[in-house]
Amino acid sequence: MNYDKKIMRKILGIASLVLVAAAVIIACRHEVPEQNMAEKCLIPLPGTITPQEGAFMLKKKTVIAVDKDNEQLLALGHYLAGLLKPATGIEFKVKTTSRLTPGGDIRLTLTNDDPDLGKEGYELSVTRRRIHIKANTPAGIFYGVQTLRQLLPPAIEKKTVQEGPWLVPAGTITDAPLYSYRGFMLDVSRHFFPPDDVKKIIDEMALFKLNRLHLHLSDDQGWRIEIKSWPKLTEVGGSTEVGGDKGGYYTQEQYKDLVAYAASRYITIIPEIDMPGHTNAALASYAELNCDGKARDLYTGTNVGFSTLCTKKEVVYKFLDDVIGEISAMTPGPWFHIGGDESHVTPMEEYIPFINRAQEIVARHGKQVIGWDEISNATPQPNTIVQFWARADNAKRAVGKGARVIMSPANKAYLDMQYDSTTTLGLHWAGYVGVDSAYIWDPATLVPGIGREQVVGVESPLWTETITNMKDLEYMVFPRLAGHAEIGWSEPARRDWNDYKVRLGNFAPRFEAMGINFYHSPLVPWKE
Repeated sequence: MNYDKKIMRKILGIASLVLVAAAVIIACRHEVPEQNMAEKCLIPLPGTITPQEGAFMLKKKTVIAVDKDNEQLLALGHYLAGLLKPATGIEFKVKTTSRLTPGGDIRLTLTNDDPDLGKEGYELSVTRRRIHIKANTPAGIFYGVQTLRQLLPPAIEKKTVQEGPWLVPAGTITDAPLYSYRGFMLDVSRHFFPPDDVKKIIDEMALFKLNRLHLHLSDDQGWRIEIKSWPKLTEVGGSTEVGGDKGGYYTQEQYKDLVAYAASRYITIIPEIDMPGHTNAALASYAELNCDGKARDLYTGTNVGFSTLCTKKEVVYKFLDDVIGEISAMTPGPWFHIGGDESHVTPMEEYIPFINRAQEIVARHGKQVIGWDEISNATPQPNTIVQFWARADNAKRAVGKGARVIMSPANKAYLDMQYDSTTTLGLHWAGYVGVDSAYIWDPATLVPGIGREQVVGVESPLWTETITNMKDLEYMVFPRLAGHAEIGWSEPARRDWNDYKVRLGNFAPRFEAMGINFYHSPLVPWKE
């Protein structure tokens, strides 16, 4: 009897081990549920997606490996580790290597032998054993990282540890942008936004592969950048904003820090000093910039077109030379935006020579000019870019004079336009711009006579007459900026509103995980 009991105990023990092993096998299988890369909702839409079976799982032993002797790739490895750590709780090791390891790692490598990828394209390959991102440039690697980020569950965006598993579906994505210029403009003059807010929007831009941040640094209501040779610009001109609240400005050190932060996300900052109109903040700071030698009162309203620099005074060009010089010295990017819009009280016979001379000053400081479409009335320099916002005739005139164009049509791209008649923020002088209307247009066919070869890219401006805080800013920007990002990145033949709105709807959990206050358009099937 005792013998039988011993046998039974052994049998039961073996059976228990078998059951435990079976449970482990089942659990492991459930850790890697069915994944399909092609069904992931990616924005912008990649060039090609080739799904395969299986998935790669992030684990504690996963290593991020980068090419040896490349500081930019090493920085990108640490950037990726920083993205993944908060939600996973994993301290990913970043190492340099000259070869592909047997498996279990995320590999970032540069290659110079793929002309299809260009300067910003990438190839992302995922198997059960490895993730491999390769590109011709570090920028391409960065954009591949953003796609990898979107392939992970939305909870990866959380700032606290979340429950896994952290799976990336297997397959290959080959991708490159349509346009080299994919931008967002933030007006910090009507209402000032401190550096931390600007950094937050930079991080949000990065997710959608945007690469230009245009900062509107001066206007009638405020001057927002320290100029050491003209200190009253910020002391006086930076002291207020729309509505009369305290304004603010960026010190030169803060501006340099923003430039560097943006560059770490492969975003180039483009500074704008609007001229000769939209200049009341400067005219209130220095009397000599006015033709009558009298300083103007500070202005906190929202009217436009009433101010102008005195274009006949030499001191004005000394002022421009100093301002453009100081800002250009802090801005490694190639562009300087001179505004040029809505200068209604500047006679055209004065406006044209002023714009021509301003372009010469910008060129002397080693930068290329960007200006709003009105500057096409002057003579664009060889590398001048005209930003179309209002009048198609201006844009066509610019192209006729040899300039290229950034597309920012107000009735499609202006993010301060209200979504519909119920929107409590923003304006609607260019019409209502719903999420569908913001997406359904093609920069290469919008203006007859301006084709793809003349278009540098797309920019989405946000004017802030009615925007006072980050919550309201995000509400007007998102989700429309995501659609504009896709217009700038993805081929128009592959874009479709009915497909896009489903992908966008699936972004709701990611927006929420990132803490983005987005507009829940009724046109979009938002995922709960």
